[in-house]
Formats: sequence, C-alpha cells, structure tokens
Amino acid sequence: MPLDIRPLTGPDELPAWLRVVRTAFLEPPTVLPERLAELTAEFGESRYTGAFEDGACVGTLRSFPQRVTAVGGAQVAADAITAVSVAPTHRRRGILSRVMGAELAAAHARGEAIATLISAEYPIYGRFGFGPATHSVTWRVDAAASGFDRQRALPAQDGRLELVDAESALTHGPALHARFLATQPGAISRGADWWRTLTGTRSRPPGWNEPVYVLHREPDGTPAGLLCYEVDDASRTAKVHDLLTVTPGARRALWTYLCAIDHVTHVESCHRSPDDLLPLLLPDPRAATVKHVTDFLWVRLLDVVAAFEARTYEAPGGLVLGVADPGGPAGGTYRLTADADGTGRVERTGEEPELVLSVSNLARLWLGDGSPLALVEAGLVEERAEGAAARAERVLRTARRPWCPDGF
Repeated sequence: MPLDIRPLTGPDELPAWLRVVRTAFLEPPTVLPERLAELTAEFGESRYTGAFEDGACVGTLRSFPQRVTAVGGAQVAADAITAVSVAPTHRRRGILSRVMGAELAAAHARGEAIATLISAEYPIYGRFGFGPATHSVTWRVDAAASGFDRQRALPAQDGRLELVDAESALTHGPALHARFLATQPGAISRGADWWRTLTGTRSRPPGWNEPVYVLHREPDGTPAGLLCYEVDDASRTAKVHDLLTVTPGARRALWTYLCAIDHVTHVESCHRSPDDLLPLLLPDPRAATVKHVTDFLWVRLLDVVAAFEARTYEAPGGLVLGVADPGGPAGGTYRLTADADGTGRVERTGEEPELVLSVSNLARLWLGDGSPLALVEAGLVEERAEGAAARAERVLRTARRPWCPDGF
C-alpha cells in the first residue's frame, strides 16, 4: 500500500495515533479518557504528524515550537520533536526516515535554526543529523553522612524558605524559570503544560503522589528558588522532581534543606548539570555519589549561520569548517570568526576547510560541550590544518558546560 505522510486532520484521529506511539513505547495502548480530553483540548498547541497506510496510522511524530538558550543567553528558535514511533507491524520499511525527513524540511522552511529531541536510543538519530549537545547527571546523597546536623536549625542562606502549595508554585515558577532560561546555555522553554504536569493540575497518571513545594526568597522577598520533591515512605528517599534556582544562595539553601529533613535517609535528583556544585555544598562531599551520567538534549542544526552567530565565544579566533550533511540544509564550508568582544560571524566560503565533520558532530560543539581535540582523536573529525583542533578547542568550548534539565 502507498504511504501517506500528513498532519492529523483533527483530534478525532488522536486515539489511533496514540495507540501507535504508546504501543511502541511499551505503554497500555489506550489512553485514559481524562488524558485524551486534555490532549484534545490542547490539540492546536502541537503539530501532529502521522504515517498512514490504507487509512490506518502506522507511524507518529509530534513537534512544537521551542526556545533553546545559546551560549551567551540568546534564545534560538527550535523545532522540538517527540513521540517518534513506528508500529511494530511496519518496522524497517523506511517510515521513520520519511516522517523525520518531512519534519526537518518543514522546520527549515519555517526558519527554525535547529531541531531538538531526547533520544530514547543512541544509534537512531545520528543518521538524521542529530548529535548529543548536553549531558546530565543523577545524584544520590546519603543524608545521614552528609555532615549536616539535624539537631540544629537550618543555617541562614541569604534568604528564607517557605512551604508553599501547587498554586504558589504555578504563580512563581514560570517567572523563576524565565530568569534561569536567560542565563543557562542548553536550557529549553517550559510551556504551561509542563507546569500543569509538575503541579498535578492536569490529569494525574496512576501512582501520582502530591509533592512538597519549597520556595526560597531573597532577603527582599524576591523568589530565587523552587524545589519540588516527594518522599518514598518505604525507602525514606526524597526524590527531587525539580530544583530550580537562580542564585547560589538559593541553591545552597534548598540542598541543605533536602539533606536535613528528619527521617529522610537519602536524596535522589536526576537530570542535574554536569557542573553541579552539589558535592561542594555538603560538609562531607563523599556523601554524594553519581548514579548515572548520560547524554540528554540532542540538536540538529538546520541553519549553521544563524545557530553559531546566536552564541558568544570565550576566546577570539577563526576557523574554516567543512560540514557534511548529505541531502540536508547544513552542508557546506563555513568561516567562523570570533571577535574579542565575544561575538561571532559566520559565512559560507570557498576556502579549503581546516576541520571536516558531519553535521551531527558539529551539533556536539554548538553549545560548547564537545571537545574538538577529543573528536579528532576519536576519528570523528578530520583535522586538515595543523593546530586547527586546538584552535577550535579555545574558540568553541566554554568554561561551564551547558545543561538541559527538562525532557519532552
């Protein structure tokens, strides 16, 4: 049967589309009625694409507008991609390639500089030009061994802590996140649905428990941090759902609070920055151990000039990059010039490239996380001019690593 790749015509096609994606991700095929009602009401907020064979949905993709913070704080327009799946009955027929190709072409036509996703499996998305641009860490803290004295009051941390409810979290959280987004390379925008999920003000999945919310205020009353966590009664482990801070004082105060809660034996927090200060915030840093380190936000460059001119640079210098993107919009040779004031200029050029790399490996370098020297040594980047990789290391890498705390 011929395959028809098209947007869903309306929310009436959602149940069949959801059955495919939920089956592919090993979830019960039928969504709960209240959740279907929410998705129906929110239908216009996302772009739903389906692959149809003889009228039956056999492939899925959802996308929506997103903003990603570049190095230096500029917001870059992105096409956020999620819910990518193919029915198990139709695997290995090229459906994923066709759906993804259509989506990336549409994103480029809309003028979006990049596309983003969270890769469920590492090998899949490199062939579509995506590369891992940020990493995240899961921490586990032995609260009893942390060194905090639970017999004493919490130390003053340039402000005060308040227990608040979900309504207060909804009131203060978005403004706090806007401040965070403006300063953290790799961070992504949060929509209203993200906050509704965190606070349980949309449909709640089975096993949902009401979390605890803690707000940190600066001495003048300005919110500077928001913590959301729940405690597993059996293990006495405090599991952090979100720990959002915009000042070092708020970060210290909220971690101190977590590690000093009576009866809590351990604290676990996933999707933390690879540069997290956590061990240094404890009287005994050995109480914090890394449970998991993984790649997280994957980026696909659609407009190299727009993406690399949006970021800033910590050292001046010039590079000529040869980018391979067969059939894609990013291929070509580019001259990047970083000035002493941190701004960068990018233009296509006919010069001989000094470094040659795929568009997926260029994505590793956009936010400053990847090492050009390491990529050359691993055979993933070709150095054609002596010293070019070391120069790229100085120009492209950043002192602090990018961080994306949110999945989608």
